[in-house]
Amino acid sequence: MADEPVELVDRVALARARAELGAGFARILGYFREDGVKSLSALEDAMRKGHAAALVIPAHTLKGEARQFGANVLAALAEKIEDHARACVEHHESPQDAIEHVVALRPLFLRTLAVLESEGAAPVAVRRPGGFGRRVA
Repeated sequence: MADEPVELVDRVALARARAELGAGFARILGYFREDGVKSLSALEDAMRKGHAAALVIPAHTLKGEARQFGANVLAALAEKIEDHARACVEHHESPQDAIEHVVALRPLFLRTLAVLESEGAAPVAVRRPGGFGRRVA
């Protein structure tokens, strides 16, 4: 249904990323934040200038980094922009038809980042030596 809220982050993929990154999760999330802001600025600038080719790399970067954290809605929107930009480059067309997607990207990124950062504040489980019922020397 259209009224149902969209889940911005795939919790299974996010849990997998947290497990794989361990204590580095918060640091890598910080890189995602920094890279995301740079990608957004580059996308907005490229759209203002009407440069389709300049949309491709920041959209591709944002797509890939979002997928690593399970931010599939953000990744899908970045992929739409990337695909449209690639087609525009190939056909020597203006990327103007993607303007609504580029405009929607920043608020979606910020909402998604808020979800990811709230997850990043949760402590990462660290396995301790010994195990259940065993004393660690």
